[in-house]
Amino acid sequence: MSRRQVLSLIPAAGLLAVAAPLRAAAASAGYDHARVIANTVAMLAGTPEVNARPEVAAKLAAILTTARQRLTAMDRAGAGELFAGLALGADDVNLRLAFQYLYEIALATRVPGGQLDGDAAAQRRVADGLQWLHERYYGDQAKGYYGNWHTWEIGIPTHVTRTLALLAGRLREERPALTATYLATMDAYLRNGRNGDVDLDSRFHTGANLADITANRILQGALTADDARLAKAIADQSTVFATVDPYALQHGVTDGYYRDGSFIQHASVAYTGSYGRALLTRVVQTLKTLDGATTDGLAGLPGVVYQWITDGFAPLIFEGWMMEIVKGRAVSRTTTGYADVGVIVEAVADLTDHLPAEDATALKKYVKHLPAADTAAFVSPVSIARYAAIRADAAVPAADLNPPARCVAFNAMDRTVHRRPGWAFALARSSERVSKYEYMSGENLMPWFQGDGAHYLYLAGEDQREVFGVDYYTTVSPYRLAGVTAPVEERRTVPELYGGRLWYENPSHPLNFTSSSESQNAYVYFPVAGNAFSGGATLGPYGVAGLVQSDDAAWTAKQAGLLPDDFVAYRDARATKSWFLLDDEVVVLAADVSGQGGRAAVTTVDSRIAAPADPVAITGETWTGAPWQQGAATAAPRWLRYANAARGTAIGYAFLTRQPVAATLEPVTRSRRAVRTSNPDTPVTKHVFTAAITHPATGELPALAYALVPNATEARLRGYADGPLKVVANTRHVQAIEHRGLGLLAANAFTGGPHHAGRLLLDGPASVLVRTSGPEVRVALADPTTKRDRVTVVLHGRSLRLEQADEGVTARRVPGGTLIQATTRHAYGRTLTATLR
Repeated sequence: MSRRQVLSLIPAAGLLAVAAPLRAAAASAGYDHARVIANTVAMLAGTPEVNARPEVAAKLAAILTTARQRLTAMDRAGAGELFAGLALGADDVNLRLAFQYLYEIALATRVPGGQLDGDAAAQRRVADGLQWLHERYYGDQAKGYYGNWHTWEIGIPTHVTRTLALLAGRLREERPALTATYLATMDAYLRNGRNGDVDLDSRFHTGANLADITANRILQGALTADDARLAKAIADQSTVFATVDPYALQHGVTDGYYRDGSFIQHASVAYTGSYGRALLTRVVQTLKTLDGATTDGLAGLPGVVYQWITDGFAPLIFEGWMMEIVKGRAVSRTTTGYADVGVIVEAVADLTDHLPAEDATALKKYVKHLPAADTAAFVSPVSIARYAAIRADAAVPAADLNPPARCVAFNAMDRTVHRRPGWAFALARSSERVSKYEYMSGENLMPWFQGDGAHYLYLAGEDQREVFGVDYYTTVSPYRLAGVTAPVEERRTVPELYGGRLWYENPSHPLNFTSSSESQNAYVYFPVAGNAFSGGATLGPYGVAGLVQSDDAAWTAKQAGLLPDDFVAYRDARATKSWFLLDDEVVVLAADVSGQGGRAAVTTVDSRIAAPADPVAITGETWTGAPWQQGAATAAPRWLRYANAARGTAIGYAFLTRQPVAATLEPVTRSRRAVRTSNPDTPVTKHVFTAAITHPATGELPALAYALVPNATEARLRGYADGPLKVVANTRHVQAIEHRGLGLLAANAFTGGPHHAGRLLLDGPASVLVRTSGPEVRVALADPTTKRDRVTVVLHGRSLRLEQADEGVTARRVPGGTLIQATTRHAYGRTLTATLR
């Protein structure tokens, strides 16, 4: 096992044990403070050699333009303003922006070869601005810390610390006390820490937030030649490299990377695409900052980050687009999945300088494989030059880090990704471990069903901005997200419920509801579900996933009388669902579907958006072979096909059970502000296609089955009538399918006790796949509840002997077949496999 593989399995306890020697390193070796500062300035402002490259010119021009705009705003500032139009004293965002603007001016004065390079007047204006802000709006602890805690502990300190580094020489000569003054104030604002420092027991000092805070403190230590501060910050940041062991949590922290590649932030939110990329960026920047300044404890860490990329990020990136399922509230932002990946690409390119040759080459190939990134969004001119060199290197061929066919069960964050040439399928689940959604700060206003089996089917060659991103959430009804089963009702957003306030305020209640309280997190911002069953198994490139849909924590607590009378909670629909992930289709089974409480429910087979001018056609056939007619409410199609001729794309829907399907295509115009209060009030018009099945409140139609068929032709859809695919079982106890062409039998058992599914006898709850190829039989088993000590399945038929198996998997002959047992204790939903003959 390589050093990288070993490090990736180190639990938090192991890296915390390493932290103590890091703190002691200062006493013996010390740090090269000047090198840390020089590295930081070079990272942000570039170097003479780098800045001479044509690829960097646009970035340098943008830095200069921004700085001149900020200086002009300073010239035009009125009374009580530092920058014209930026009111200070009540809005924490405006105060953060003031510090950001000062940083942007300081940055331009350190760009080698730039027009403001070394401009003493501009630098003094920045220093004056820092002094002015501290005296009037920042230095008084009694008046500060309003608004969002993040502004005071991360946002402002990041801009201030970098500005102090950029102007270190000037400030040392002309304002020698300013740096120390700011450090003391920033320490005092670490109110979620301990004694003006990081507190690893604080729920605020975890994951990406911890990396941000410690990166600032590393640079602060260098600025003040404070080796103790520097060493502790490095040691604290080193804890984010630890693989989270959910059975041995350190400091009670569930945030971070898991063995299966999952990333969690905010205790229970699947967040690779937002906080995960922020963490990636920050730790790679730290590696660059410390390069040559110290080697204590850092040698193996780039290898851990490499594995984050291969196992955590790469499966979630489709043709340069970050999938929606791991972005939390950020799905409502107008920035796109392409911009998300641009940030990741910068970090990946930078990481190549810190890895062994084999790993560095793999990342370079991946950088070339991805579509060209918008380097204007890169932080560092040096990164732009490095990225351009990789893209131009003819000796480096383009290659994906993903194999062409890949199925990934991110069970630690209740997500599944299934990839095939030409398409990818992403599924969002939830459980008592993982939040149903994330809403916060007026972002993602209508999130209610995003973790209830919502899926996203990406087709190759698409501009994903036209089919997903903010416009998907803006124009598609939140009750009709693709894949979701929702009750028939109307809900109100948090601001609508509580008089325009972005949270529920009730500090006098025993649960102390304030904007950043734990109760707000648990019941408003990101409530978990009530079900244990959410998971699945993979067998090579194939997979099965399952979910028992349940109410969220807020509804459960409300029914228990734990929440205030004016707190509004919503009841969910009920459903038991499975997804079977194959080569040409994704098969979906649903059973025990109910709107609950006398309500009907609707299962949305799919929702797609298209430009109003796109020629979209919906065709289909009924079970009698007659053409399906759009608008025929009682028609039960055998199959439907959505085709967008302008984009050259198509998706088919092969129904394996007979029921009416309402398929509509209608124009929708809605403002992007409908999903995020700070979005521009920009109207968006799309043609929205929805295929949906209604489950009446009277209880008819509790079960259904269908296949999603990417890039389907009509002939291919007709083939499902007598094809190799068969539904074996579909109840609330067990769901199973068989694909004779693949020799594959797959099942989810949702309840305890023995369950029959074809030739399988399962001891549930369990997820199982069995693939037969000649005399060889491969079996995959998992515990989707994460609570079972073992999972057992009997495979009826000829007796088989065990040839190869993961640790903890055994097989023995029993009357009528072979019993296979997997020890799943502390596996946290991980798949265990065996090969038999």
